[in-house]
Amino acid sequence: MHAGELTLPAIIALSLTTGFGAVTLGRLGLAAGRPRGVAFGAGALAGFVGPLLFMVPLGFCTFGPEAVTADTLLGYGLMAAGAGLLLRLGWTFLDPVAARARAEAADTTTHGVFKGHPFLPWLLLAPTLIILALFLYWPAGRTLTLSTRLVRLGAPGQVERCVTNFTELVGPSRPGLAFTVMMITLGLFVAGSSLSRRADAAMQRLGGYLSSAGVASVLLLLSLLWTASYQRVYLVTLIISAGTVIIGLALSIGIAYLAYQPIRGAGIYRTFLIWPYAISPPIAGLIFFVMFDPSNGIIEHWLGSLFGIDLPNYRQNAQLAQAVVIIASVWKTLGYNLLFYIAGLQTVPGDQLEAAQLDGANSWQRFRYVVIPALSPITFFLIVTNLTYAFFDTFGTIDYLTAGGPAGQTSVAMYEIYRVAIPGRDLGRGAAQSLILFLGVVALTIWQFRSTGKRVSYGS
Repeated sequence: MHAGELTLPAIIALSLTTGFGAVTLGRLGLAAGRPRGVAFGAGALAGFVGPLLFMVPLGFCTFGPEAVTADTLLGYGLMAAGAGLLLRLGWTFLDPVAARARAEAADTTTHGVFKGHPFLPWLLLAPTLIILALFLYWPAGRTLTLSTRLVRLGAPGQVERCVTNFTELVGPSRPGLAFTVMMITLGLFVAGSSLSRRADAAMQRLGGYLSSAGVASVLLLLSLLWTASYQRVYLVTLIISAGTVIIGLALSIGIAYLAYQPIRGAGIYRTFLIWPYAISPPIAGLIFFVMFDPSNGIIEHWLGSLFGIDLPNYRQNAQLAQAVVIIASVWKTLGYNLLFYIAGLQTVPGDQLEAAQLDGANSWQRFRYVVIPALSPITFFLIVTNLTYAFFDTFGTIDYLTAGGPAGQTSVAMYEIYRVAIPGRDLGRGAAQSLILFLGVVALTIWQFRSTGKRVSYGS
């Protein structure tokens, strides 16, 4: 489809977003005391320009004669997302007082004031901004461009593919069930958002639970929407990521609590506990590759000599291979988590522990009701960083430990991107999958901040 071509479905969608923007922002603008023309005009402009942010670079190709149903639906989604973005900015423009109040309510940080020349901060930031532009933003832009093209590694030519690299991953095997789950998901989010605005704390808590259930429903919906081959990648990514984060944090906080006890030589063994953090993920993969080797590995020898257990070959057993990857990833992140937890334990109020002990609380109760809540800010931070590690940095461990096997049962999304783009020599599909992974991690992180982050207590 030629760039700039505008078909009837695109015109209808653009008209709907323009009218919706005019009505929505018009009402908000009138409530904020803006003139009628400014309020409705800003809404119409946002509803018209927003969809063009995505459609103009794509040339409205999602509505072309070659587009399939999935392409058109994705086009509608992109237009809605662009309109939503501009409408949010328009709301800030029409009601800056309310926007400032929302920002202040969400931000508890005390901001400083720079009293020098207004251009001096930009001058000081220039080296960092240049490095970010060259090594982050420009490659990100190139990835976005490659995701809409057919690009073979080493081939000079490129062919425009519109959004086919994305939509070819969508192929629900049970469309009826997928539609039902979609409706349930929308209901959970609407109910959760409505209850979260109530003044009653119990209703707000229920709204948070419903929103969390909505996120779980989104995960289920995505598992139904992907094609059979990408469903495997999706589920493997969730299993290994969840195992790495949950087991890693639970083990870390327990070991940190024990390591923090006042005994002789504590500094020495704390150092030994932390040192795995200095090892790179590929080296961790090599270490566990040797340890779990079915012929000469030390794990096989110990299990056989001590318990008489014959460990199966993890390279041929899907569940065991995933477990070994999780164990290696947990061991790799253990030192990082311990470093923060041991530092955080120094901030736990001693008077609260003493008061709990005087009230008859045993060691487990003091740990459960005093220590864990006091460490909630650190736990929240570690959840985000461990999720990022599980989604991205496990690549090196998996590459050296299982190479994605057996039969792709340890090929997480990051490893699948490499497998498609480099050995498969399809840079376009690899770029599309990398954007899907990026958006998934961003969405999951935002949900973490809006759900778990609200329950974090930064007080003593």
